[in-house]
Amino acid sequence: MITIGLTTWTDHPALINHEDRKVELTEYAGYFPVVEVDTSFYGVPRVSTVENWQKSVPEKFQFIIKANKLMTLHDGADVDEYLSDEHRLVFTEFRKMVRPLVKKYQLKTVLFQFPPYFNCEMNNIRYLRDVRVLMSDLPIAVEFRNPSWYDPAVRDETMLYLKKLGMSHVAVDEPSSVPNGVPLVETVTNQNLAVLRLHGQNAKGWVEKGPDWRKKRTLYKYSEAELQTFAKLAQKLESQAEEVCIIFNNNGGRDAAGNALRLKEILGINFDGLGPLQLGLF
Repeated sequence: MITIGLTTWTDHPALINHEDRKVELTEYAGYFPVVEVDTSFYGVPRVSTVENWQKSVPEKFQFIIKANKLMTLHDGADVDEYLSDEHRLVFTEFRKMVRPLVKKYQLKTVLFQFPPYFNCEMNNIRYLRDVRVLMSDLPIAVEFRNPSWYDPAVRDETMLYLKKLGMSHVAVDEPSSVPNGVPLVETVTNQNLAVLRLHGQNAKGWVEKGPDWRKKRTLYKYSEAELQTFAKLAQKLESQAEEVCIIFNNNGGRDAAGNALRLKEILGINFDGLGPLQLGLF
């Protein structure tokens, strides 16, 4: 099964042909069966907020929830502070927050997108194990943003480690030639779910340091040829996992929705009647 979605649901005017207002979740859910939520990175949402999301979508709609910045060590914590009381508390709050989604099989996975300075060293390798313990049996997807995890000397071990931890490796499309750019590695580490996140190939914007750096790095529109390539890749991954979930994040110029809808056409996907991903990794 191949599913397709976008990062957030609000900033995709192509779905409603209206540039002057944000897209409602109910409108978004008419096009895609999954969405990636990034507000949780900045602050853990209230349970009531999650329950309101659920009221706005079909029963089989699912959410990818981005791990909070403390959980992915974006706060710049020292190694000795990785499991401080503050860090443990946010894990506890996060697990409570996603309970309504787990109960109704609407949590596809929790996305741990680690920062560029989270490199392949022993303390960070241990931290991945700690994440698994703190998250219990919740589904986890890991996106590395430091190329050291993909060094030929350790790549196979990295993938095997994620597999042992029951974590989905996130394959990414991004400029790999820039500092800390990572390659697109197709290895599937969880037979339940493979994840492909598409950030675009704007190499100049990827290293932008200005106030609008987030927008500029994802300012990219995929060509027809690139989408055809992703369709073939998704079909290849589908032979190794029960589900392949493709998330478009190339929305600096609001191109993600159009690209996603076109990929849906190429693959001939009809999202009606899709069953939920069953949790339970071990």
